[in-house]
Amino acid sequence: MLKSFTDHLARVETARFGPFKFQIGIDQANIDSLYLRVNDAHRRFASSPLAQVAKQLEKEVVVTSIFGTNSIEGGTLSEDETQIALDLDPTQAQDIEQRRALNLKNAYDQASKAAASPDWLLDTRFVRAVHAAITNDLPHPYNRPGQLRNNSKQIITQVGNSAHGGRYKPPQYEGDITTLLEALLQWHSELVTRELPALIRAPLVHLYFEQIHPFRDGNGRVGRVLEATLLMQAGFQYAPFAQANHYLRHIDQYFTLFNSCRKAAAKSRPYPNNAFIQFFLEGMLDSLNSLHDRVNALIGVLLFNNQLRTYLDDKRINARQYTITSQLMNAGWPLPLDQMQRSPWYQSLYLRLTDKTRQRDLRGLYDQSLLRLDSDKRLWPGFITSKDSQP
Repeated sequence: MLKSFTDHLARVETARFGPFKFQIGIDQANIDSLYLRVNDAHRRFASSPLAQVAKQLEKEVVVTSIFGTNSIEGGTLSEDETQIALDLDPTQAQDIEQRRALNLKNAYDQASKAAASPDWLLDTRFVRAVHAAITNDLPHPYNRPGQLRNNSKQIITQVGNSAHGGRYKPPQYEGDITTLLEALLQWHSELVTRELPALIRAPLVHLYFEQIHPFRDGNGRVGRVLEATLLMQAGFQYAPFAQANHYLRHIDQYFTLFNSCRKAAAKSRPYPNNAFIQFFLEGMLDSLNSLHDRVNALIGVLLFNNQLRTYLDDKRINARQYTITSQLMNAGWPLPLDQMQRSPWYQSLYLRLTDKTRQRDLRGLYDQSLLRLDSDKRLWPGFITSKDSQP
């Protein structure tokens, strides 16, 4: 159960923007059940055999998360293209889109390193460093990596649009932005002292950071990295970055909530931030459950590959059968039987052998439940169960 707390308000006066208020602004009774479910999902995920598949899982999460957070901000790389970009040396980036992906990877690395440090605190130096990493070498007429906005009279920053709750004019003057950013970080430090859990603190920092909108460019990416860093510091693995995919899948709701929560606070409505925190927790629950399923799938693949090797060593299958199952695992599944039989690698296995031998090899794999053939004549590895698969 979420520990009982009272709202913590901080009203900040600025030189030009006017008053700004930070508040927890959530209905504890409303989110308590969801909060418990997220923590339960986290415990189940943390107790799964992560060590055996950590390298593969981390690689997948980084790629999908960078794809997600980049796409939210208009990035055009596909997930496969993101993977290719992340495999590049930074000096090999050929275009702006690849540079954006590599920059995010650098920011993620900074976040992971910071979160692993026992004495790390969220401060302006870290915020600026994340922004500098994210926007490094990216063309923009006004943005300066790591430097706060200071709009001239001719340049007005506005965020949002009519489709997502309207447009909002954040503070324009660097002095106000500095005051509010420092106040946000101080307010967050007070929430830590009050032992408000990271599952509540992190999205609140994200929400208010976007309202301050301190940089010319990259604010959304920075806000999501800050949120993830606070969650990782609290012991959450992988899910903090995977959360970007939840925001991408529900991008309209994500953008709208920034405005609706801000407007609710301006009208002094009770619990103005509740909707965003609930939305965040729903995403964390989905991310944790999906990651848990993925770990189980990766462990299944690992165990199946070990089983294949043992069967080969024990001569329960021959080298041809081992090749067939290994190729299926490498190609992904399901694999149409006729497609496999037309493949050069498959045909080369039976150049001097009869069709009877081919059928015997397949039947042996079916009988030992190493392969399954479904009603559409598609091959599945044996550890995948399907209601329409048939031996």
